[in-house]
Amino acid sequence: MNTFANHDLVPDLKFTEIKYELKPCLDGQGNAIDGLYNAWIILNNPAQYNSYNTHMVKEVILAFRKASNARDVVAVVFTGAGDRSFCTGGNTKEYAEYYAGQPEEYRQYMRLFNDMVTAILHCDKPVICRVNGMRIGGGQEIGMACDFSVASDMALFGQAGPKHGSAPDGGSTDFLPLFVGIEHAMASLTLCQSWSAHKAQRLGLLTEIIPVLKKDGKYIPNPLVVTDRYVDETGQIVHGEPHTGEKKQQAKQLLKQCEMDLTLLDQAVDRLCTSLLLTVPGCTSKTIESARKHKLAHWDRNRETNRAWLGLNMLTEAKAGFRAFNEGAKGQREIDFIKLRLLLAKGEKWSDELIESVMPPKK
Repeated sequence: MNTFANHDLVPDLKFTEIKYELKPCLDGQGNAIDGLYNAWIILNNPAQYNSYNTHMVKEVILAFRKASNARDVVAVVFTGAGDRSFCTGGNTKEYAEYYAGQPEEYRQYMRLFNDMVTAILHCDKPVICRVNGMRIGGGQEIGMACDFSVASDMALFGQAGPKHGSAPDGGSTDFLPLFVGIEHAMASLTLCQSWSAHKAQRLGLLTEIIPVLKKDGKYIPNPLVVTDRYVDETGQIVHGEPHTGEKKQQAKQLLKQCEMDLTLLDQAVDRLCTSLLLTVPGCTSKTIESARKHKLAHWDRNRETNRAWLGLNMLTEAKAGFRAFNEGAKGQREIDFIKLRLLLAKGEKWSDELIESVMPPKK
């Protein structure tokens, strides 16, 4: 038996903000294999939709390095705790109460965030994003850094930056056009309108979507969106678009009669892990590394200048936007966009007074 060197950055690290679990690989018949594992990296902040704080980002980086180095790990499954959210991005409470107004501090934070994205893209093992709910903002960015995405058909996908004083420059402006093309990417990045899992798959963002709602013991598709593929009278594909009017109300009533069960989602993830297991490891790694180069070409070109801009933006729009989200009343967590534009058009300078004047009503 060979004695191997330990290449972990922090050997024997005890994770507190995330979970790191080893689950046995399954063979083609579904039998557990002794000695081979899939590493599950789980964002563990379900009360805040698995948003990540500074310490959690550090742990994600170290977890991916740990899984990458592990000789008995075949694949990595990246997911969130619970059934409501994979990840909704950075913790806006921390952004608003610590980083707002401190550009150099946020610049250092963005170094960590960039290292998290790079750790995913540099992982020596295939990475599967298990999308168990919302994948929004920075959650969308770390999700797109993964190699595969298997999603609940109740999941939502999208950006939040321009609605909350930031830009989706932590990977989305680099990755999303590669998945869905420049037009669809531009709409998502700027308008911040979420996509259903059905629409995200139709546009090429996902590997597979899986039903997770059960009614009377049987799985049913997401009732909130059009799941039958067809073209409407204007020539638009409506597959994956949300129901409106009476159908929307009927869908909401149906939801109340359902329970969430992620069993089929986990089975789909297991099948994908087994398919990766049944390949030659070195050839699979090289193939994945070659395919990742398309993401890395954009990511490596832009991440440092984006980090610098995002830091400086904490003095102005991000300071206003993150504070509004953190302090605003429910349903009123955005600044007054029109008033801000009018004030800037009149020559008002950015100041604490300007920010206060465009804030929403407090909680």
